[in-house]
Amino acid sequence: MKDIVFCSNNCFVLYSAAVQAKGSENKESGPSLPQSPMKERPPKAFHQYSNNISTLDVHCLPQLQDKVSPPSSPPIMFPPAFEAAKVEAKPDELKVTVKLKPRLKAIHSSLDDCRPPSKKWKGMKWKKWSIQIVIPKGSFKPPCEEEIDEFLNKLGTTLKPDPVPKDYRKCCFCHEEGDGLTDGPARLLNLDLDLWVHLNCALWSTEVYETQAGALINVELALRRGLQMKCMFCHKMGATSGCHRLRCTNIYHFTCAIKAQCMFFKDKTMLCPMHKPKGTHEQELNYFAVFRRVYVQRDEVRQIASIVQRGERDHTFRVGSLIFHAVGQLLPQQMQAFHSSKALFPVGYEASRLYWSMRYANRRCRYLCSIEEKDGLPLFVIKVVEQGHEDLILTDTTPK
Repeated sequence: MKDIVFCSNNCFVLYSAAVQAKGSENKESGPSLPQSPMKERPPKAFHQYSNNISTLDVHCLPQLQDKVSPPSSPPIMFPPAFEAAKVEAKPDELKVTVKLKPRLKAIHSSLDDCRPPSKKWKGMKWKKWSIQIVIPKGSFKPPCEEEIDEFLNKLGTTLKPDPVPKDYRKCCFCHEEGDGLTDGPARLLNLDLDLWVHLNCALWSTEVYETQAGALINVELALRRGLQMKCMFCHKMGATSGCHRLRCTNIYHFTCAIKAQCMFFKDKTMLCPMHKPKGTHEQELNYFAVFRRVYVQRDEVRQIASIVQRGERDHTFRVGSLIFHAVGQLLPQQMQAFHSSKALFPVGYEASRLYWSMRYANRRCRYLCSIEEKDGLPLFVIKVVEQGHEDLILTDTTPK
């Protein structure tokens, strides 16, 4: 039998054939459980190292040591309840009181003995943690917007835009300046040259009605009547909203009617405080905001004629993109040459228009258009005014 060589720890070990034969007998006899080396030691076999250092007697493998668990973390200690309650409260501040209540111990009875024992943690005690927020009594007044604005202005951390110019437009009915509240008089509508009326002041007048397109009819008629009627609340002229009760002469401004607690209805009628029903009504209207398109119906031809007849004026008259400066005039001897089948060409006509520049694709410039007379015929002049360039004058005998 040949010897078998094993390499272990850089050494060569020779096992004899006798040991190998004994191992084969054990295999033939059947599998057996490993036995402890303390009870039965294997037969000693002398082995010779290849380097002739010493002999080796193999008994068993070294046993691995068990891993030691890390030490437990220190217990968390909660402050006692009486110390947390001694927090001194400062005036005008939010108080937070923390109370720790110890857990009540259960009384063991005969039924509890049957239950499995619960796991206990060493060095730990369970407590209930409850938070109580205490608001101190006293008169705390939050700062208003004006105080906040003053504080921010002192710090210099705000940027304010330029003040908006004051609106001096005045309503012909209620005599209040500027646009009103949305749920009140509402916005101003133009009635005539420098004449304005609040939307609801005109809409709630007795004579005025609204078309399906949003036009207010008979506004001028209501204005003429209001100049002679006095309000029952403020005793000023211009009242046009009357009580709908028969033979009731009480009449108010729209804003005064709201202040006098008159009752408005959805069918655009109103009852004064003397005749309104007690309590609430199904058809009562409490919201007056108007977001639809509403305008005053006017005779534009007559309005333009009145503007032209006034001569010198401080107002700008604009139609579309054209701003008119002067309409001009025609003499009897000029009528034959200064008109066509579609238009008139009055001498002295002046208008201006802002339009795209002829020099730059992304700029606008001003065009001054006028009509002059040359050799008994009209001469059309266009003056191009553009910043950074000299004025360019273009003339022709036709408006095209």
